[in-house]
Amino acid sequence: MRYDYLIFIGRFQPFHIGHEKIVREALSLSNMVIVLIGSAYQPRNIRNPWDFSERESFMRLAFSEEENKRILAFPLLDYTYNNQLWIKSVQQLISGIVHNKIASEPKIGIIGHKKDSTSNYLTQFPQWDLIEVPNYKNISATDIREQYFDSGDIGEDLNTNIAIELEKFKSTKAYRQIQDEYRFIKKYKSAWDLAPYKPTFLTVDAVVVQSGHILLIERKAHPGKGLMALPGGFVGQDETLENAVIRELREETKIKVPAPVLQGSIKKREIFDDPYRSLRGRTVTQAFLIELNGDKLPKVKGGDDAKNAFWVPFADIKPEMMFEDHFHIIQAMVG
Repeated sequence: MRYDYLIFIGRFQPFHIGHEKIVREALSLSNMVIVLIGSAYQPRNIRNPWDFSERESFMRLAFSEEENKRILAFPLLDYTYNNQLWIKSVQQLISGIVHNKIASEPKIGIIGHKKDSTSNYLTQFPQWDLIEVPNYKNISATDIREQYFDSGDIGEDLNTNIAIELEKFKSTKAYRQIQDEYRFIKKYKSAWDLAPYKPTFLTVDAVVVQSGHILLIERKAHPGKGLMALPGGFVGQDETLENAVIRELREETKIKVPAPVLQGSIKKREIFDDPYRSLRGRTVTQAFLIELNGDKLPKVKGGDDAKNAFWVPFADIKPEMMFEDHFHIIQAMVG
């Protein structure tokens, strides 16, 4: 074998025969294959319908018992607005795996294909050999998902065992919820079909903190129905970003703090513009960090687009319960 370990990184939503072909190529070149499954702790949506354990189980259905003994799978957390931290997390994870297994210096490589800008990570690890492979039949996981949640058709680009499991998944509550959201998004985007170019939306989000707590809402409707989110929304044609965030904050949380105090408590503002941050389309948001003082947390109550509003201790915030990239915005704004 040319390598002790080959690394394969992806979201595998779902794991299709193109992915399977890359893993088989890796197995032919390396003693062990490390599969890092990205977006590991995200809420279910059309872009990330299956959690880490489901995706690992799908992948293993494509291989024999002996092959699976040579495949290691680990969850990989996203760091949407801190690429260096993401690179560091991959390096640390791989170091912990390989140096606990081999006494001598291991031969390590990374395998994958460059399909678009989302594959730039392949060039971020110069310490490892890069093995580029072609995109098998130009299979797209995005196309598979859209077909699956639109018509229920599984298609021909999945291993038979995985296709059987996805057929079973169609009978679950999770499938119906994702399908409902998919249809909402599809209808939402159709309103812009006649536009001369795809629109870019501008929103604001309020990161309100006090005494180790952050103010969150529960979303009332699609997209992200039932998920926790930062208070915020779209900027009106006749208002500044600062005025918009104060308006949205007060509308959605009914927070018992005067508007001038909220404005005077703004400590930081930052733009978040990841192209894939919103399923609704290209949406750029400016987040405002509002630091409040006081012995008691101000009273809040859900209103407008928010079903509920509540204060949450920082330690209780988890990425799988947060809407879109709001977990990563909190990380960037608060740490």
